[in-house]
Amino acid sequence: MRFIIALALLFLFAVLVLGALLWWDLRADRAEWQRLAALQPEAPQRFSGELVADLPEPARRYFSFMIEPGTPLLRVVEIAMTGQFSLGNKDNPAYQPMVARQILAAPDGFVWSMRTRGWMPLSGSDSGLWTRFRIFGLIPVARPGGTPDHTRSAFGRYVAEAVVWTPAALLPGPGVTWAAVDDDTARVTVRHGDLSQAVDVTVDSDGRPVVASFQRWSNANPDKVHRLQPFGASMSDFREVGGYRLPFRVEAGNMFGTDAYFPFFLADVTAIRFPGATP
Repeated sequence: MRFIIALALLFLFAVLVLGALLWWDLRADRAEWQRLAALQPEAPQRFSGELVADLPEPARRYFSFMIEPGTPLLRVVEIAMTGQFSLGNKDNPAYQPMVARQILAAPDGFVWSMRTRGWMPLSGSDSGLWTRFRIFGLIPVARPGGTPDHTRSAFGRYVAEAVVWTPAALLPGPGVTWAAVDDDTARVTVRHGDLSQAVDVTVDSDGRPVVASFQRWSNANPDKVHRLQPFGASMSDFREVGGYRLPFRVEAGNMFGTDAYFPFFLADVTAIRFPGATP
């Protein structure tokens, strides 16, 4: 009987500890979300072709498609999405339905909060500071973060996502440069402190970005060793949101452009808003 009571007390203690850890993580999510939302410009400049007149032609085409003249230049965005998230590999993707929301404020950071609805539900958040996921809403299964490798990898992600959802954050200026790759591709390089990331943006004849690809610092490989490897995303279903034309369908994955590629992230956007923006 004492043994059973001891086990029950031990189980209760474990649940309390895990609950406290969950509360702490959610609190950190909210604090980082609020910090990033506060970075939205209060009196933003408005877009004109003069801002991109000196860029390579594919970059000018990109901005002319993505931002209507006169649109306030907002660099912080909130995105709600559904879709599928792979917990497997190319041979067995094991896709799970997902629901997620994200705040993106390149080059300062992001928070992506997600939960799946599969047989073993996964939930948690990814950010420039941490990756924290748990199963059944309580049991931690991943908690990397706070290392140079994690910081560099995360920076690559949210710079690439700025190509997708916050073109205003990539206008030429301090820390942001553009170069031509070919007739339909331009390369944006973003520098922030000690971090630097280049992303290639391929556009169609109208300037619609169809592919964003880059070399990402990642350990998503059989050796589990951080190294540069291809990553990329394809975009479609563009819609107008507050003077921006943004994709509502995004597919992304590791080893982009190689035989090993498969999209582990299949997102259908349900809403996009710019926090703090004046209607």
